[in-house]
Amino acid sequence: MARARLPETNEEAWEAAGAWGTSGEMSPFEALMWRAESDPRLRAPMTLVDLLDEAPDWDRLVAAHDWGTRLVPRARQRVVDPPLHLGAPVWAIDPDFDLHYHLRRARIPPPGTLAQVLEIAEKTAMTPFDRARPLWEALLLEGLEEGRAAYIFKIHHSVTDGLGGVQLLSLLHSRHREPSPHKPLPEPPPPGRISPLSALGDQVRRRLLGAPRDAGNLVGSGVAALSRIAAEPADAVGGAVRFGRSLQRVLAPPPAPPSPLLRNRSLSWRFGALECGVDALRAAGKAAGGTLGDAYIAVLLGGFRRYHEHFGVSIDEMPMAMPISLRQNDHPMGGNRFAGARLAAPVGEADPAERIRLVHDFVLGARAEPAADALGLIAPALNLVPTPLITRWYAAQTGGLDLQASNVPGIPYPVYIAGARIERMYPFGPLPGCAVMAALVSHVDTCCIGVNCDAAAITDVDLFLDCLGEGLAEVLALAPSTGG
Repeated sequence: MARARLPETNEEAWEAAGAWGTSGEMSPFEALMWRAESDPRLRAPMTLVDLLDEAPDWDRLVAAHDWGTRLVPRARQRVVDPPLHLGAPVWAIDPDFDLHYHLRRARIPPPGTLAQVLEIAEKTAMTPFDRARPLWEALLLEGLEEGRAAYIFKIHHSVTDGLGGVQLLSLLHSRHREPSPHKPLPEPPPPGRISPLSALGDQVRRRLLGAPRDAGNLVGSGVAALSRIAAEPADAVGGAVRFGRSLQRVLAPPPAPPSPLLRNRSLSWRFGALECGVDALRAAGKAAGGTLGDAYIAVLLGGFRRYHEHFGVSIDEMPMAMPISLRQNDHPMGGNRFAGARLAAPVGEADPAERIRLVHDFVLGARAEPAADALGLIAPALNLVPTPLITRWYAAQTGGLDLQASNVPGIPYPVYIAGARIERMYPFGPLPGCAVMAALVSHVDTCCIGVNCDAAAITDVDLFLDCLGEGLAEVLALAPSTGG
């Protein structure tokens, strides 16, 4: 997985923050995620649970969030949907922005464990966003063991993907515990009252004004393509054939039936967390000829195999999906730039090293697919389809998956929020109809793994987490010993 561009200093972060998420319209792919939420199963919140070494000063935390919403305009923007979905959803400054609504605090009762924090995070994630407000919420939890605290941050997936989220956090978190008195404090962005009808009118005007330029670009591209075809007709035809075959592979469902053990679905989510050292997991992957990401997937599949064996169910493969990042260094910050790759995961393979090799070969092939961004290519056409049909299609794409898993390189250096050091950063992705969504974010030298389970599919979450822990142990055992 590609690593997001991260700033070297606080000053560099402040300078770059204004450029994060500056697009005025959702991309067609983002619009699909936004509109698909008419089906409650397809809600798309991304939730982050930070464990802090101490409780931050509340007034300082409020001031930090006020500063962040001034620095990053998207934090004060809401979505305006043109009537009848005739145009792309647009971002507009919320004229009634209220930080008091978005940032809250609570105290959990003793003993103040991670399990209690995750239970609150579950309920936070399952609560739908107010679609009339900016699409983020934050909650400070005080009262954890040994004077610690937790910070829960929720943001809608249509705002950004995982790598874009890491970019955002790197811009807003400080490298120092002490306050930064000289950081810039821009004026709040001026509010605007954009109606659905005016949003559509603005888009129509922009399209008309840009039509001559777009037509010129289209003609130029067509002439260039015809020139290439005339010069190398065999290569052009071969490329088209390869793309067509790639498109069939990318859009086809994984060649594995869903697990009969995990067939049920609900609207109830359950969170769990695992962790290990970054160097240890990377070494385990390398020992088997793979990467840290390959080893992570092998951990999950080992846990699934054990869970099925506990219930006397034997499966060789199961359908899963993973994102493939399309983000390049010259891409603007924020937004969503990823494609989905689906596979028949080798869950029945008992040898963790062989699982790593099988996953590694698939990932290499998925990255090389000419039609990897198939959904991005067809998203503009899908947005012309009535919303009920979109949600039905989207649910069919994800509902047959037993697992979705993402791996996001995080911030490799210590960071602070209002003076409190972030010790762990557990990510929890949405659960769009699949049985389990797992996400890994590396934080400093620790791999933080967040697991979101559909409670109807995973009926014994504690057992499932134990099985994942055993899968993690067997993969880490592949790493060469560093003992004397």
